[in-house]
Amino acid sequence: MMWFFLVFLVLIAVAASILVFVLKAKNVGVGGKISYPYEPTKLLFSAAERSFLGVLDQAVGSDYRVLGKVRLADLAKVKPGLSKAARQGALNRVSGKHLDFVVCKSSDLSIVCAVELNDKSHASQRAQARDTLVTQVCRAIELPLLAIPAKQAYSVDDLREKFLAALKPA
Repeated sequence: MMWFFLVFLVLIAVAASILVFVLKAKNVGVGGKISYPYEPTKLLFSAAERSFLGVLDQAVGSDYRVLGKVRLADLAKVKPGLSKAARQGALNRVSGKHLDFVVCKSSDLSIVCAVELNDKSHASQRAQARDTLVTQVCRAIELPLLAIPAKQAYSVDDLREKFLAALKPA
């Protein structure tokens, strides 16, 4: 009888542990309420990105619109025909990445160019690996990628020239 009671207690403890694990996995807090452990970010763009965006808007002109912080996965879909594992691996590589800016035609918002503003944070090995991935994906989807070194000030005319050059086929 004592043995049965001990087994019963162990089963209850295991069931309770599983329940706690499942609730945490589903992000459910105490009382069945969903937990949202978030707080607002103060700014979407850094000061350097905001400054650059103003110049980029002028450089591309009214025929184009500039969108910011666009996910790479929204620009590049995985080709069909891959195994499930290969497909998931390809998706995982791009899912957490974004481009600083994407330039689209104003008329239909078709994507014409990606723009990366490269500051000193791009010097690390990790950032360089990320930049290589972004470059290779843009190349694979035939999306021109304009990499601009961050600096104190930008020339609208110089940036317009670089933008138009990026749009020309190689």
